[in-house]
Amino acid sequence: MAGSGGRRGQFTVISAAGREVRLSNPAKVFFPERGFTKLDLARYYLEVADAALIHLRERPGTLKRYVDGAAGEPFFQKRVPPGAPEWLQTAVVRFPSGRSARELVAADAAHLVWAVNLGVIDFNPWPVRRADLDHPDELRVDLDPTPGVAFADVRTVALVVRSVLEDHGLCGWPKTSGSRGIHVNVRIRPEWGFADVRRAALALAREVERRADGRATTRWWKEERQGVFVDYNQNARDRTVASAYSVRPVPSARVSCPLTWDEVAGVEPEDLRMDTVPARLRAVGDPAAAIDAHPGGLERLLDLADRDEAEGLGDAPWPPHFPKGEREPTRVQPSRARRPPPS
Repeated sequence: MAGSGGRRGQFTVISAAGREVRLSNPAKVFFPERGFTKLDLARYYLEVADAALIHLRERPGTLKRYVDGAAGEPFFQKRVPPGAPEWLQTAVVRFPSGRSARELVAADAAHLVWAVNLGVIDFNPWPVRRADLDHPDELRVDLDPTPGVAFADVRTVALVVRSVLEDHGLCGWPKTSGSRGIHVNVRIRPEWGFADVRRAALALAREVERRADGRATTRWWKEERQGVFVDYNQNARDRTVASAYSVRPVPSARVSCPLTWDEVAGVEPEDLRMDTVPARLRAVGDPAAAIDAHPGGLERLLDLADRDEAEGLGDAPWPPHFPKGEREPTRVQPSRARRPPPS
């Protein structure tokens, strides 16, 4: 470790992708429960870089910075900070508000280490490539259990997702979220805009809800949810989820780890951590390595959306910072909507 003297001035230099990247305060503990340091996190990303970059390369992403480690409060930095190295790759994205920002595009392992130096723990890319920022090439299924729901139910709903996807000509690639849920990523041809991809995701979520025997819900308002929430709004513009092989900011340093479908029924997220996933990757390879070779189309899901709408199922609520949709229902929390107006 090289340094300029004094604890606050300590740093080391890491070789990554042919570049020398400075990592300040490498001994700083980022995961107190496990004792993992900032340097441990950087070394983890070096070990899994080839697999992680399949899901990051050419995609802009927000910097979620944990400058005090996983136990501290993060802040989101959508714009690459001044003074970034000239080799850093970026893309200018546009938000629903009409504003724009120059965001990181993690091109290689040096970019990962550079982000870790800023306190980034997990990577959260957009579902688009910078060559076409308005047409996603990925539909994302985010299964988020409501409080008290067992992880066994999440596994069950994930397998229902697989069935619905296959029935509509699509291939899903499951992974643990690294928190309490499961994600299923679906490569699609970049022929549809964000609104159509979200509409397809809503139709998918509603079909999962119908087939899951009460275990799944598409209710947007938390007070109405029961079971596993299928978060269709993760497909709206500017919504991101943790990418494959991202370490999550939880005490045990769990990883959002790709799985085979055969593994889903028995997976235990607590087993997939920063200290175990590199060995797993070396032993069994990357279950999502071929994801880019299987893009599909949304035609069948959009036909399903047409049928739902013909039967009276219109749009569902959007996230609060989005403009009100033309066919969106009243965006008011149900318990508040039922209150009588003040006299």
